[in-house]
Parts: sequence; structure tokens; C-alpha cells
Amino acid sequence: MLRMMLRPRWVLALIAALGIAAAFALLAQWQVDRAVEQATVVERPTEEVRPLAEVVEPDGPTEQAATGQRVSLTGTIVPGDTVLVQGRLNDGVAGWWVVAHVEVTDAAAGGLPVALGWTDDEQTAREVLAEVDRTAGSAGEVGFVGRFLPSEAPVAPDEGEDPQSMTTVAVAHLINVWADYDDRPVYFGYVTTTEPIAELEAIDSPPPSQESELNWLNVFYAVEWVVFAGFAVFLWYRLVKDAVQREREEAELEASAAESAESAGQPADASRD
Repeated sequence: MLRMMLRPRWVLALIAALGIAAAFALLAQWQVDRAVEQATVVERPTEEVRPLAEVVEPDGPTEQAATGQRVSLTGTIVPGDTVLVQGRLNDGVAGWWVVAHVEVTDAAAGGLPVALGWTDDEQTAREVLAEVDRTAGSAGEVGFVGRFLPSEAPVAPDEGEDPQSMTTVAVAHLINVWADYDDRPVYFGYVTTTEPIAELEAIDSPPPSQESELNWLNVFYAVEWVVFAGFAVFLWYRLVKDAVQREREEAELEASAAESAESAGQPADASRD
């Protein structure tokens, strides 16, 4: 078969097939470039502060459009329900969040976890927690501005740790910790406040990255051109293989015919006197 491939006719055919394949490859690259150039960036005005009522409802899923959105809300802090969430990073430093239970009053009623700030000192976090619970009853309605984020998954504490310790803001866990919270509306997300309360630092909560969507039709066309390029080379290979097979069959037929003719020309009984 190698001899067949090296014949001038098939060498020229290979050059033509490679040229066609190269053209198809260039078309595929052009389609990919267009897909990237025409990629639409999904921009969400996450830094525009919007009322919580316009972003999310209690007892419902957190839509993608709500994730990372800065919101404003008013509510009352429920004393005794404030918790610490440990292992939270601020600029790479692990520390504690003080998370309060806020009952929303300026939107659909429901419980909402609000992270009031961060500290790398556990004693400071516990003192702030106690102060929040102490003053919550007399504080009345409090306004908050922060970033709304979806509820995190609960994580079981390691063996030997406090079974009530938390490393995530998991609404499913919190409603079991909050006192007398049975069959009441709850927001399946939480808010990290922009302005921390005294003794705490602001929580590092950057805006979500902007998403881009490729033009998948151009990507599909690019894949098609790559398939066509491969098919051009495969077609050349198949034609060469068929030609080799055809020559072999013709040679076998000629050899068979020659043997038949030779057999027919021999005496019927070469041993007869």
C-alpha cells in the first residue's frame, strides 16, 4: 500500500486533500474566533442596592439573579438566636462571623440570617454575640445594607467538637437552632452587612464575577469544519486503499486465468506411451 501512496497521482491527491483540510481548519478557527468575539457578557447590577422585597421571597429558591445582589432591609433582631460561624476567611485570615436572626419587617415576613461582621479573635466574637442578644429586645427595627447570598450546605463538626458549632451559614441548620421556629417563613439565604457593628470588621464579600455566554452555534459550526477536515484526509486514504484492493484482485484474477490456461494446454495423460 505504501508504494501506491507514493505514486504521483496519489501524492497529488494527498496534497489536494491536505489543502482542503487546511481550509476547513481555518474555517473552524474563524468560527471559534467569532464565538469568542460575540460572547455576550451577562451583566447584573449587583452593586446597585435594591430592596430585599424586589430580590427574593421567603420559602422559595434563591434565583441566580439574586445571588450576590446588594440589598437593603429592615427588621428586628431576635434575642437569643445569635450564633458564631467559625473558620470564615477575611483576606486569607480565618476568624468568626457573628450571625443574627433577623425577622424582616419591610418585605415578606420571614427569618433571615444576617452576618454582622468578622473578627479573628474568638473572645471578641463571643462578647459581641452577648451584646447583640442583650440589646436586641430594646433596639426595635434596625436597617441593614449588605450582599444577599444563597444558603450554604450544613457541615457536621469534627469528632470531639461542639455539636452545635458551625462553619457555614446553613439555613437548614439555623432554623433548628433558633428558638421556637416551627413552620414559619424563612429566607433561604443570608446577608453580609456592608457596615459591621462595633468591635467587628467588615466581611470581605466581593461582587460575583460577570458571566459570559459563548455563541454555541458558532462553536457547533467550528466542530463541523474540523470533522470535514478529517473526512477529507480519510477520503484520500480510503480511495488509496480501494485502489490497492482493486489491483490485488485484478492480479489474482490474472494469475488464476494464467494457471487455468496453463492447465488447459497440458496433455490429458502425460504417462501414456
